Amino acid sequence: MIQKLSVDELYELYKKVDLNITTDTRKVIPGSIFFSLKGPNFNANELAAKAIEAGCKYAIVDEEKFANNTNIFLVENGLKALQDLANHHRAQFKIPFLAITGSNAKTTHKEFINAVLSKKYKTLATEGNLNNHIGVPLTLLKLRPDHEFVIIEMGANHQGEIDELCTIADPDFGLITNIGKAHLEGFGGIEGVKKGKSELYRYIQKKHATIFTNGDDEVLHDLAKDNDKVSYGTTKLYDTIGKYISDGEMVSFKWTTRYGDKDWNKLPIVKTQIAGKYNFINCLAAVCVGHHFHVEDGLINEALSNYVPAMNRSQMVKTQSNTILLDAYNANPNSMKAAIENFAEYKAEQKWLLLGDMFELGDYSKTEHQAIVNLLNDKKLSNVILVGNEFASLGGNSFKTFKTTQECMDHLKTHRIKNATVLIKGSRSMKMETLQEAL
Repeated sequence: MIQKLSVDELYELYKKVDLNITTDTRKVIPGSIFFSLKGPNFNANELAAKAIEAGCKYAIVDEEKFANNTNIFLVENGLKALQDLANHHRAQFKIPFLAITGSNAKTTHKEFINAVLSKKYKTLATEGNLNNHIGVPLTLLKLRPDHEFVIIEMGANHQGEIDELCTIADPDFGLITNIGKAHLEGFGGIEGVKKGKSELYRYIQKKHATIFTNGDDEVLHDLAKDNDKVSYGTTKLYDTIGKYISDGEMVSFKWTTRYGDKDWNKLPIVKTQIAGKYNFINCLAAVCVGHHFHVEDGLINEALSNYVPAMNRSQMVKTQSNTILLDAYNANPNSMKAAIENFAEYKAEQKWLLLGDMFELGDYSKTEHQAIVNLLNDKKLSNVILVGNEFASLGGNSFKTFKTTQECMDHLKTHRIKNATVLIKGSRSMKMETLQEAL
């Protein structure tokens, strides 16, 4: 029987390949270690030999029959080995590790905070939204000796997952963006979401470490009552205090600190390139984190003024015919509600909303989609197109509705919208961003 590799032995191999990991034979890093991961429809153990042939130095498998040459090593479980290696590597670093989770805007917070902190530190941050049980260890394994700060995004759709990711990443600081109606099916309702997301607070509390929290958010305030905290918000004398400035389509704001200047007339306006008033509190979170870690005020303001959103998040896109507020990366009841309420306040002669289904709501789906329709009616928004089976299944809906994004696309190509401001939002799988083509 082949001897199974220990974490210490695996770490020695990792150092031999200059800390390079590969999990995809289509994206081989020459001279790296290939980890054979498994999924419902694939078994990468079968590709270990191919990975070696493609240029990997070593391969890790968890089925003995595939450990058939001297550069392929056996472990108990490939994914667990990857996670254990990441945790072991993380333990070599005595630098701040900030974990971010929440129902909405995790990636937005991560991007804003990274923009601010990278003005002073060499940062490592989660790429895209690689925030799960595979993405978190892969991020940690990109740590290099010159890094000075780590920002880890953590996603979850069931209880226990955040605690598991914390065990891998061992964060020193934590931030929960909000608690909302996301992944209700997996969490088992809003109370399950609260319990699942607040696992980050509990982990940080056990370490006697610090969280950053939105003091205006009563749910987070209650969940964080036993934590050491640094606060931000608008309604009280928090560690960071902000004031929204109504100044066009993009977010503009002022900020100060608990011990800073309270004469708002003297404070500079931070003018961002980020659409949506709901992003103001997200910017303030980044200010709070940056200030806590001694980033100069001017550099904080510069970072947020220069940040340009991407990946279909809060982007303002100009076409030949229309102005599009593209917020189509994902959607749940809370983010959809915030987007609609924000858009209802927009000053535009002609406004349209193209809204797609919200997924992973389970038994709550019909109720939550109906609530969105009710909100649209309450706001007296008439130029609305709804897309997806969930919206289509609602009875008594007066808005134009299509079951698929393609059907909506075909309609828009023959019924052109012109000289309008258009909000596009929906869950990721709806691919609502493709509708730009017809606008």
